[in-house]
Amino acid sequence: MKKCVILVAILFSGILVAQEKKPELEAVGNTVKATYYHDNGKVQQEGFFKDGKLDGVWVSYDEKGNKVAEGEYTNGLKTGKWIFFNENSLSEVAYDNSKVSSVKNLQKNALANRN
Repeated sequence: MKKCVILVAILFSGILVAQEKKPELEAVGNTVKATYYHDNGKVQQEGFFKDGKLDGVWVSYDEKGNKVAEGEYTNGLKTGKWIFFNENSLSEVAYDNSKVSSVKNLQKNALANRN
């Protein structure tokens, strides 16, 4: 499963390069908000660039509009915890300078203990 999560993470990053349609770009303060679209017109990814590098929260969606991944870039590097949404589970991948430091698989229907 860890390999699957890593593969999804690599594909998520590669989508930016493989994009055929031009993204919608909007200046927001000292950043540029980018929105990429699927061929059907639904949002594929959205996030920010700062000084030409990926920066801040990026969210990826499937062709039906369901969120499939959410994570953060800092100065072009994947950082912090990324969440990958699967049909029945969630995967939490922790990054440190774009390198996977840990992977946790969670059930979507699991309840948190109060104790």
